[in-house]
Amino acid sequence: MPAPERLPAPGVTGQGDMEELLAEGELTVVGRIREASNAVLLCTVTHDGASVDCVYKPVKGERPLWDFPDGSLAQREVAAYLVSEATGWGLVPATVLRDGPYGEGMVQQWIEARQPQDDSPQEELLALVDGEEAGEGWKPVAFAEVGEGRTALLVHADDPRLRRLSVLDAVINNGDRKGGHLLPAPDGRIYGIDHGVTFHTEDKLRTLLWGWAGEPLTDEALQALTALAAELAGGAPLATRLAELITAAELAAVRERVAHMLRTGRHPQPSGQWPAIPWPPV
Repeated sequence: MPAPERLPAPGVTGQGDMEELLAEGELTVVGRIREASNAVLLCTVTHDGASVDCVYKPVKGERPLWDFPDGSLAQREVAAYLVSEATGWGLVPATVLRDGPYGEGMVQQWIEARQPQDDSPQEELLALVDGEEAGEGWKPVAFAEVGEGRTALLVHADDPRLRRLSVLDAVINNGDRKGGHLLPAPDGRIYGIDHGVTFHTEDKLRTLLWGWAGEPLTDEALQALTALAAELAGGAPLATRLAELITAAELAAVRERVAHMLRTGRHPQPSGQWPAIPWPPV
């Protein structure tokens, strides 16, 4: 299943234009997403007659974490976008690092999740099912307690778009791939968001997308990882840019994760050294 084309915003003709709009445009705060754990501001950004909605996460609004350096989450979000672009899959909305009304922060294109139409069912990516079998079209993740002493099997769709995201998460060592971080967009893509806890040198992979764990990587994934390995080589533009956003040790760990996946040819499995599933899962 080839990735669908990204639909540009009015007045934006390509991904480079979108990045320029986000980086150079006038940023206006219109609200706050209060359920987020860190400061997340909904904004509009306008430049040369083009305007889009976006999310602005100022560094000053980041909650300190015990296992990540303070003030580094915005840079990691940008790094995740750059790695996504290098795969050719376009799995992360356009993301830049820039100054804003509350100082430096991450600015990312807002993706409006597709709403179900009257004549079509809502697309389900995750589900809880009774019994021990995932069923056709689904991949099992783990059993979950659902109350009153009952358990159900957590499953996700056996969808190539999610499979690409599982590969990206393994590369960037995503510590927080929840269901709410998956956005089915009107253009047919599934975008991943919230990549602040990524690129740690230790294995931190926590995700709901374990359904392919241990399975052979697709030819498409192997080709993307081979291309990514070249982009991560010393002196390559991507490696140079990532060195400005994450530490040298973290960049070396990215290279090793890509190399390991190419050596084994398989999706990684939970290490057992770290909780494999984020909580809460949504």
